[in-house]
Amino acid sequence: MDLFPPYLSMSIRFSAPEVPVFLVNVHPESRQKALTFVDPRLYLACATLVLGNVLLPLALHRLPGAGAALMPILFFTLVAGWRFGLRAAALTAVLSPLANHALTGMPPAPALQGLILQSALLGILAALAAARRPRPTLPLLAAVVLASQGLILLAATWQAGFPAGMAGVQHRLPAVLLQILGGWAALRLLDRFLPAPSVPEQNIRA
Repeated sequence: MDLFPPYLSMSIRFSAPEVPVFLVNVHPESRQKALTFVDPRLYLACATLVLGNVLLPLALHRLPGAGAALMPILFFTLVAGWRFGLRAAALTAVLSPLANHALTGMPPAPALQGLILQSALLGILAALAAARRPRPTLPLLAAVVLASQGLILLAATWQAGFPAGMAGVQHRLPAVLLQILGGWAALRLLDRFLPAPSVPEQNIRA
């Protein structure tokens, strides 16, 4: 015996919430790249990428001014988001600054929160872009990086005023170029030498 009239049951059935399309992988190839929290490969990939975000800044800081200009701590977070999805981006974005601070004392503690937010923003935008267009191209990577930098500058301008917020634009150009050109090269190398991990269909939404 039905507890509800037919018309009410129908309205309940059709009112189930749907996941926004931009938060799910809609491209068949991108479904093969997003790893779930129950997949040990997610943690192996994140550990490798976090290590890259530790070693690259150490190497570049040996060159005068290169660390501050290139922001290398963000580099592998872009790769994490594009190649392995939102979960990898979030883990790499949070753990990379913390690991650098614990091992080298840099970035200083007051800068950790802002750097984690910047890194997470870049990784999430990369993951969302790759979900729709999994093949890395220079224009698409440029759009992701510039969108990330634009939102960061908008927040800085809102907080400190227009002159102060725009003062750092020219200083960000080397970091932007590294993320676009270096990210494109790294992703192409990964596509060539390391096939994307396959994910069982039933685990895609886990």
